[in-house]
Amino acid sequence: MGRGALRCVAKARDDPRIPEVSRRRSAPPARSSNQPELLLKAVPKGRPAVLAPEIAARIAVSRRAKPSPVPDHVRLVLTLELRRELAEKLSLKAIKSERNIEAIIIGLIEAAAKQGR
Repeated sequence: MGRGALRCVAKARDDPRIPEVSRRRSAPPARSSNQPELLLKAVPKGRPAVLAPEIAARIAVSRRAKPSPVPDHVRLVLTLELRRELAEKLSLKAIKSERNIEAIIIGLIEAAAKQGR
């Protein structure tokens, strides 16, 4: 600010016709208690309590699996926590059969599924 501007500010402060400007913010308005509270409870969805296992399995796969480039297959990603001994046995079996560990595990799952029929 130049000297002329400072003089104008000083004159304005002394002039009773110019109201003072407050630099402080006013307090936020008090909340009124006449507004009803919002209900935060979830509204239950109208679906059956128990699904048939076949339908539940289809729904689970459709939600979790991704399409595969192989026809009639889906990509289902799993993370397994195995005992080190079991992981080493599976790796050894994969190395000896010249396949990857995923193929070994898929073979075991398919064999178990056939026995369970």
